[in-house]
Amino acid sequence: MRILIVEDHDVLAKAMKVAFESEGYVVDAVGRCEDGEAASETVSYDIIVLDRGLPDKDGLELLRLIRNRGDSTPVLLLTARTQINERIEGLDSGGDDYVAKPVDMEELIARVRALLRRPNASLDLVLSLGNLKYDTRSREVQINGSIVGVSRRETDVLELLIRRSGRVVPKDVMEEKLYGFDDEVSSNSVEVHVSRLRKRLVESGADVMIKTRRGIGYIISSNGAAVD
Repeated sequence: MRILIVEDHDVLAKAMKVAFESEGYVVDAVGRCEDGEAASETVSYDIIVLDRGLPDKDGLELLRLIRNRGDSTPVLLLTARTQINERIEGLDSGGDDYVAKPVDMEELIARVRALLRRPNASLDLVLSLGNLKYDTRSREVQINGSIVGVSRRETDVLELLIRRSGRVVPKDVMEEKLYGFDDEVSSNSVEVHVSRLRKRLVESGADVMIKTRRGIGYIISSNGAAVD
């Protein structure tokens, strides 16, 4: 899951970035509406956390730009403004939820999870395929009920593939979802993580398989299941 944080308060922005990354999210953080607009046009984010009091514009201006171009990405608004009319304005402008400052990190993360469970978003917190289960909150992988040690990046790959099980996930889409702007990414990073995950699943007796569609991407399915 990839999140865009648009917040100009450096300490808060860094705290949110650390908190979300500890939960396994890929995070990009910027401090101006202009940068948020550029980032949201470049990357297909799963959710955007947007402050209203930004140095160049009100965050609602960015929100309206996002909605006007037909982008339905969930947007959670942050604000120190607690008056009802301002909250209504934010929701009427296309916001999906509000969190008041000072921000409680546990509540913020819980609200993000709730938005991602809405229809047409990312839905289930526990993903299952064949004899494999993956808990997206604890990042725990189980095969036949036994916990399997999987690295953070490999669980990122696994979640992305399972949410699209039976369909090919293009390599460029995987790179966009798995890595932030600050990550150092080699030309074969995706291949390396897929290979390690595939080996780990085989060794653990998973009845799912990851296939490579050369020049296109990857697809995961349970053994014997038809794939596109």
